[in-house]
Amino acid sequence: MRVIAELPHPECKITIFSMNQKYIVKFEQGTFEQSYKLAELDLSGGGVNDVFEILDEAFIATVIDRFKLMRTDFTEAYNRHQY
Repeated sequence: MRVIAELPHPECKITIFSMNQKYIVKFEQGTFEQSYKLAELDLSGGGVNDVFEILDEAFIATVIDRFKLMRTDFTEAYNRHQY
């Protein structure tokens, strides 16, 4: 797996990898991660630039919201099983 790009964002780390004719977009925020896989064949041939177009502010905002839900879900599960 090879790092193709890292995109700066104030709320999470965004890394784009290339592996086996796929792009993997990984978002990290603290201990949580989200990843999305895109086959190169599903894109229009512009390479990683096509991935950049998909990662617009609206999509990134939903990723950030999902991190908040993930944190809430994990915290609730953790608190239910405190000994």
